[in-house]
Amino acid sequence: MKLKKRLGCLHAHYTNIEYIENALAPYNIDLVHFVDPGLMDRLTSDQNFHEADAQLKVKEQIEWIAQSNIDAILITCTNYIAILQEDQLSISVPIIKLDESFFDFICNIQQPQTVLFTNPATVEGTIERLKLYAATKKKSINIEVIILNNTFDLIMKGRKKEYNQEVARMLEKLVDDDKIISVAQLSMADAAQLVEAKTGRSIPNPLKTFVTSIVNELDL
Repeated sequence: MKLKKRLGCLHAHYTNIEYIENALAPYNIDLVHFVDPGLMDRLTSDQNFHEADAQLKVKEQIEWIAQSNIDAILITCTNYIAILQEDQLSISVPIIKLDESFFDFICNIQQPQTVLFTNPATVEGTIERLKLYAATKKKSINIEVIILNNTFDLIMKGRKKEYNQEVARMLEKLVDDDKIISVAQLSMADAAQLVEAKTGRSIPNPLKTFVTSIVNELDL
């Protein structure tokens, strides 16, 4: 019998815990959650808190998690992933970035795509990483980015129902387009699933694609 693997999960908000717990429920794995919404708050509201400060904080968090008797680290926040400087880390524990499997999915689509965000602070870093990923895979992508402004604060304040309603409302407007629509953030997965059920249109999201990478990395 295989020993149960331990996955350390770094989140920017506690609402991400439920997504990961549900997605990995069928597997023999212990999940250890680390949540820090403060970093995102300081990045967006504190002008004296610079990117170098954020990089140092994420480095400290990752190295702390790596010492917690875990087999791999999952980072669920797109902004944390964009900030992370892996070459600065002194750990041997594998790091799994939630959105890389999502990038792989996007890069295998030839048609024009629309990718929806709610957190403006994470767009630039995520799209830069997506383009780099596509280049390394020698893929050509045709993407339009739409930002649903003045919405992300709802989820950070625990107003998840209102947040889901706003995201779902925008997705329902977009599904009339012929383009493939996806949502870039884990927090948007519930709304995407609601609109999928209502319209019959598939709306890719990072939650759909990451389980395979976890299973492969940890040999579950």
